[in-house]
Amino acid sequence: MNIKQAKQEIANTLKAYLTRDELGNYLIPAVRQRPVLLMGPPGIGKTQIMEQIAAEAGVGLVAYTITHHTRQSAIGLPFIEKRMYGGEERAVTEYTMSEILSSVYQLMERTGLREGILFLDEINCVSETLAPMMLQFLQCKTFGNQRLPEGWLIVAAGNPPEYNKSVREFDVVTLDRVKRIDVEEDFGVWKEYAYRKGLHGAVISYLDIRKENFYRIETTVDGIQFATARGWEDLSELLFAYERLGLRVDQGVVGQYIQMPRIARDFAGYLALYYKYQQTYHVDEVLSGTWQRVTVLELRAAPFDEKLSVMGLLLSRLSEAARETRRQDALTQALHEALTEFKARVAAEPAGDILSELVRVRQEALKQAKEAGRLEKEHRDLGQREVNALEGYRQALVREGISGAASMDAVRGWFGKEVERRTALAEQTGRELENAFRFLEETFGTGQELVIFVTEITAGPDTSWYVEQFGCEAYFRHNRELLFDDTRRRIHEEIAAAKRGTQEETGHE
Repeated sequence: MNIKQAKQEIANTLKAYLTRDELGNYLIPAVRQRPVLLMGPPGIGKTQIMEQIAAEAGVGLVAYTITHHTRQSAIGLPFIEKRMYGGEERAVTEYTMSEILSSVYQLMERTGLREGILFLDEINCVSETLAPMMLQFLQCKTFGNQRLPEGWLIVAAGNPPEYNKSVREFDVVTLDRVKRIDVEEDFGVWKEYAYRKGLHGAVISYLDIRKENFYRIETTVDGIQFATARGWEDLSELLFAYERLGLRVDQGVVGQYIQMPRIARDFAGYLALYYKYQQTYHVDEVLSGTWQRVTVLELRAAPFDEKLSVMGLLLSRLSEAARETRRQDALTQALHEALTEFKARVAAEPAGDILSELVRVRQEALKQAKEAGRLEKEHRDLGQREVNALEGYRQALVREGISGAASMDAVRGWFGKEVERRTALAEQTGRELENAFRFLEETFGTGQELVIFVTEITAGPDTSWYVEQFGCEAYFRHNRELLFDDTRRRIHEEIAAAKRGTQEETGHE
């Protein structure tokens, strides 16, 4: 299955394991709660989906790369204990708590979360001395005489032997005690993720054209060469940083992330063209609705790959605008909830004290989510922006000497500026979206380029969110046309199939 399907299956497994019966016991007893063994190529997002599952389920996450551990850190250190057996004192060996299990208990103490996921990466690459301990853990959920608490799902991830020469094969006894999920790379699924995470437009549009370069691992005379999903995502982060600093990304820099020279060279060439197209086709002018006729003619005559690249530029900019609108919308919703509480209390309590408490509660929630291992960047940023806004209101009240009933009016006015910013961003995004459609209609008419553009708008989580929330007349018009064309084509195909069937039955042409 692909990584998206694997995520859903693990989420379903976690839900099943944590479901309790009418007596409060786990519906599936702990002894029957098999660990999940997630096998797949390196760099396809196995770790990321663990973070997403934990965040969505509201449980803790403890993650370890098991190859970083020795037998002692996994099982604990031995010590001598005195025990009475048959009326006679004996010296026996006990073990301190495993560092891994200790981390689980520490998270439970820090966060109050009693259930979670213990994620052990590179499980089949452990050292020879540690391997028996890991097999025991998968089979019995114990390290030595220490047991994993109930309510914790073990997910172990590994790479198939074709990707790593140091992997160990699991025996039948172990495999018969785990729930195995095999994962394969899938560009379509990764593309959804890339849009959602806001990866660089050059990376997404390049891989859309060169899908075969998304994930490759080859053994050559010069050693292993590879391009992975992780490499593309990390390169995307670097591209944003270099652009902000005014630095140039060349083939050498790309090759530090995409360690297959042929693909690194190809992407570096594409990236140079990507930046060139941004200037040649005056993307800013297109989005502002002030493009020149020559821009239309040049793009109309361009090769198809170049057309796709320009549409990728437009989609990237539109996604950024829609994403900023969505984030501002989320901020205003969060602030509205906080200020509803503020309004209910301000008549009886000092306004500054209320805002201080609202800030403290939200900072504590952010800290707890971070310690629980389930705080994604977007949620962290939203939480921090909310905290900053509330703290800004508090400081403004103190600075301007506002108190009592006037506090609510002042805070309402400051919050109104956030609402105005949301409205302004939504209107700006709407204008850019309409201008992009007008430009492409003038350039391509109703050709396949418009079909691709509408499809990408629909696939993008930010652009599709924007259209759903605020609408876009051009999008709806083209979408209806596409739906009508699909229906008409299907009807024609059904009629043709029926005619062929009749002809075959009667023997007539």
